[in-house]
Amino acid sequence: MVVDDHPMWRDAVARDLAAAGFEVVATAGDGPQAVRRAQAAAPDVLVLDLNLPGLPGVEVCRRLVDSLPALRVLVLSASGEHADVLEAVKSGATGYLLKSASTEELVAAVGRTAEGDPVFTPGLAGLVLGEYRRLAADPAPAGTEEAGAPRLTDRETEVLRLVAKGLSYRQIAERLVISHRTVQNHVQNTLGKLQLHNRVELVRYAIERGLDG
Repeated sequence: MVVDDHPMWRDAVARDLAAAGFEVVATAGDGPQAVRRAQAAAPDVLVLDLNLPGLPGVEVCRRLVDSLPALRVLVLSASGEHADVLEAVKSGATGYLLKSASTEELVAAVGRTAEGDPVFTPGLAGLVLGEYRRLAADPAPAGTEEAGAPRLTDRETEVLRLVAKGLSYRQIAERLVISHRTVQNHVQNTLGKLQLHNRVELVRYAIERGLDG
């Protein structure tokens, strides 16, 4: 699903993605419309602009990630401001791409987002990992601390350690010589055991326990 308030840009992105083989199930031009249509269409990936009338993109992201747990959000924005990037990630976005990206970069980013990999315009990934580390220094929110610490398998712990270092699922699969799908399964199992909801919380959990060293 593609959300942008500029009709020509929105149509062009939808057309490029459709031409690359993706099924574009819906488009929207403002925040409230985006929430309604996404909840009805339940897309796998939401390509989302931040600057939307009616409801800011970060709030659209937050509401949809809460109501559609399987949804992955790729922000496509003209802004490379650090505050915008971090706000998007905190609201649940999986990745952040600048609108200066080429069509090929966008198509590749949507494909990787669908697979669960975090995708960031070069230079922004380090910023996000730094923010994870800063968050890990803050007190954890209620409910994320373990009561009788859930036991992870050695492989789950190994995958968690690499996630905390900022590696993509694809890089983890290559490093451990396992399939991309197996990495996704380990991450999902770990999220379930730790009662966490997304990669942001997972990285924070790992860093709090020194697993990023």
